[in-house]
Amino acid sequence: MSLTSVICKLLERLIKDHMVDFLIKHKLINPSQHGFLKARSCLTNMLCFLEDVTKWVDEGSPVDIIYLDFQKAFDKVPHQRLLLKLKAHGIGEGIINWIEKWLNDRRQRVVVDGEPSNWKSVLSGVPQGSVLGPLLFLVYINDLDDDITSKVLKFADDTKVFRKVKHDGDKQRLQDDLDKLIKWSEKWQMLFNFGKCKCLHTGHGNKDVHYKMGGTVLSTTTTEKDLGVIISADMKVSEQCGIAASKGNQMLGLIRRNIAYKEKELIIPLYKAIVRPHLEYCIQAWRPYHKKDIDMLERVQRRATKMITGLRDRSYMERLKECGLTTLETRRLRGDQIEVFKILNGYENIDRSIFFSIKKDRRTRGHEVTLVKDQCRLDIRKYSFSQRTINEWNRLSIDCVGANSVNMFKNNIDKYLRRAGYT
Repeated sequence: MSLTSVICKLLERLIKDHMVDFLIKHKLINPSQHGFLKARSCLTNMLCFLEDVTKWVDEGSPVDIIYLDFQKAFDKVPHQRLLLKLKAHGIGEGIINWIEKWLNDRRQRVVVDGEPSNWKSVLSGVPQGSVLGPLLFLVYINDLDDDITSKVLKFADDTKVFRKVKHDGDKQRLQDDLDKLIKWSEKWQMLFNFGKCKCLHTGHGNKDVHYKMGGTVLSTTTTEKDLGVIISADMKVSEQCGIAASKGNQMLGLIRRNIAYKEKELIIPLYKAIVRPHLEYCIQAWRPYHKKDIDMLERVQRRATKMITGLRDRSYMERLKECGLTTLETRRLRGDQIEVFKILNGYENIDRSIFFSIKKDRRTRGHEVTLVKDQCRLDIRKYSFSQRTINEWNRLSIDCVGANSVNMFKNNIDKYLRRAGYT
């Protein structure tokens, strides 16, 4: 972890902002990267990933997903190779010279129970905890997926490679891509930890082919934690719901044990700050559609509102009204529509055509941004983000879809939900 002064961090911020503007303006960062970039996030990464996978599985195509793991990624970046890549991206010589001096002559030590180790020189890596370090890492691994025919998505060093594997040729192409990735890692001294790289097979008729990296057969998994979201081989979300509810209940237990004053003015802010985020992290990517999963999450909020002094004996809906809350299902519906608005209007830096197409032969009823809904065969596709949101979006009023900002849309969608009777 890098400990630097405020002045140093301010200077890093100035340099980083100018570098990001330059890289984005000239489209030098590959679209596969979702980490540490404006209007990109874990959510945009997961939405793009699940959009492809659920569509392919619904078509009847098996899909193989390879989760890659670097060996100490941020600590392994060779400084001279990094400077070469910065130059190749068009970064000016003055900035490169400053970065070189900023990286050189660094030392580190470990402190355990107050006892420090001896200082050691840092010969590689970008400083973790710094402002500029993550951007330098993005530049370094930017060309990782050049010449790769399979789909690649990255969030900093978290990388996954996936493709349809309907035929033997598809499987061979995926293996060829893994071989190319190994050559890249050896060339740029960013080796993979083969023991932690995993393969997840999904889709009907998947033959569970074994893939190799560096002579090591990749282990197969039926579930994988991907950017904090559990992805299962059947693409269902029950396990993720269970984990989210468990974490929420743990936080509620912490509040119950340590907060004696359980008045609404204290419990509700605590619930919103440390409980509800566990129930809603990346929720647009894994919104539950089975009643048992919906109820599992709702029970956490029921428990939270029941904890408040004077509300225990009142009904759940009365407690929600008293606390100024809505059901979690209503919040998920609202969050879905906000995300649709952001994607359609460019507030998320992802291609909207991946998710939605606008009706051209629009009838007199409805608004000008009426979306086309696909025919879906499986529930995992029917309830995927791009499909489950369309009916509700098409029912929105013109003042909602025509909002000039995200905040205006939020205000209008809240009015719409109240008029529609959502609680």
